[in-house]
Amino acid sequence: MSESFTVGTRGSALATTQTGWAAQKLAALSGLEANTVLVRTEGDVITGSLATLGGTGVFAAALRQHLLAAGCDLAVHSLKDLPTVQPEGLRLAAIPAREDVRDALCARDGLTLDQLPQGAKIGTGSPRRAAQLLNHRPDLEIVDIRGNVPTRLGRVKGMGATLDDGSVGRSVQGDLDAVILAAAGLHRLGMEKHITEYLDPAVMLPAPGQGALAVEVRSIGSGHPALDAALVSFDDAPTRLQVSAERALLNALEAGCAAPIGALAHFVGEELVLDAVACKPDGTQVMRQSARLLVTAEADAIELGRSLARTMLDNGAAAVAGLV
Repeated sequence: MSESFTVGTRGSALATTQTGWAAQKLAALSGLEANTVLVRTEGDVITGSLATLGGTGVFAAALRQHLLAAGCDLAVHSLKDLPTVQPEGLRLAAIPAREDVRDALCARDGLTLDQLPQGAKIGTGSPRRAAQLLNHRPDLEIVDIRGNVPTRLGRVKGMGATLDDGSVGRSVQGDLDAVILAAAGLHRLGMEKHITEYLDPAVMLPAPGQGALAVEVRSIGSGHPALDAALVSFDDAPTRLQVSAERALLNALEAGCAAPIGALAHFVGEELVLDAVACKPDGTQVMRQSARLLVTAEADAIELGRSLARTMLDNGAAAVAGLV
């Protein structure tokens, strides 16, 4: 019997798809066999909006507890779902190359954001998305929604939300004109056919870390030398630097996953450029700021994020975004 490692995952289609992809890559790199274990999280059980639940960090807590208790050797997360403070005893061993960072509009009749009629109903559970939508189109009606990707798509009139395997979301209500989802998740699920417009970051900056996955292990390592070596090679340096700057900004603003804050870093040569936005929840006020720095190490990227956050706070970002 070949030696194996165990990966913890949530049970949603997106979580198992992401985990399966990462596990397969790590198995190939390490020469070990990958097994998965399903972990039910608080976010999967409790109803209510993500903002009132304390943000998307509720999806990570049970996985992390399982990992700390050695119920699995590693856990795979959507990085944007992780709180910015790393818990004691765990570390992010690998952040692989990032998927599409943008938010995606999935609308009825193939419509774009600007083509949606006056007063159109758009579903999202994200205060960040809601605020930027309302800033661009104050006439829109934002509807707070939760659920997995097929269930959310099923809320759009005429969309049906059929997955490649023929399954359909539990709630095919057709009561919305559109929903906003992360493009990365739709790509990973093979459901990009439902995207009617990729939203330009100039209109909607994504969440810090959006499009990136994080592979978390115990601080002492996975217990498998071959797997630890595979995690080092699985890590993508440019992606890690980008998301480190974004998450450092979020941390310095003392804002959680559900705050109306967007951030996106990208390289221009060897300089890392960080764009950020702080929004009043109703979209009536938006502060967009940018900074750049020559970055050669993770500490540089973190300082870029902190520096931009300090500038934004000096300019009143906390009051704009309701962080005080």
